[in-house]
Amino acid sequence: MLDIRELGRRPGSQRKVTRTVPAPSGLGIEVLRVPEGSPVEIDLRLEAVMEGVLVTGSAAVGLDGECVRCLERISDEVEVSFQELFVYHDQGSHRGGDATPADQEDDETSRLEGDLLDLEPLLRDAVVLALPFQPLCEDDCPGLCTECGARLADDPDHAHEAAIDPRWGRLQELQQGEE
Repeated sequence: MLDIRELGRRPGSQRKVTRTVPAPSGLGIEVLRVPEGSPVEIDLRLEAVMEGVLVTGSAAVGLDGECVRCLERISDEVEVSFQELFVYHDQGSHRGGDATPADQEDDETSRLEGDLLDLEPLLRDAVVLALPFQPLCEDDCPGLCTECGARLADDPDHAHEAAIDPRWGRLQELQQGEE
């Protein structure tokens, strides 16, 4: 939560904010995430407008996860940019007691909670959308051997004997017995 009292309701006024905050829990996807409590460096510009406060900024976070091909640990950083309008609570309120269709579809609108604005949903959306769907340790990661599970990047010449079709297995045994 960020206090915006200093900004006031004077359209045109603005304020820059730089903070380091702990990362919330569950920030990321199954295989790549921001460790809970790790530092999130936020750089914001808050601008008062007629409807509310326009928040423009960026956040830098450290990532921890695993490669989807070889399960090797990945540590990386990502910087995301975002912009969102947080409207005053009294904006778009019901006039005359009847809800208009525009008011009913405003469930997606970010709202100020008094003089506070909650950046967590905005940060969560920006970070999760910036993450790769299938993170890799290297762009050309060969993955794991399908036979034994060995990491192919560690042993590029890794090979197994050619598999014998079980229907021909007995014939192979007879042939080896004659030699």
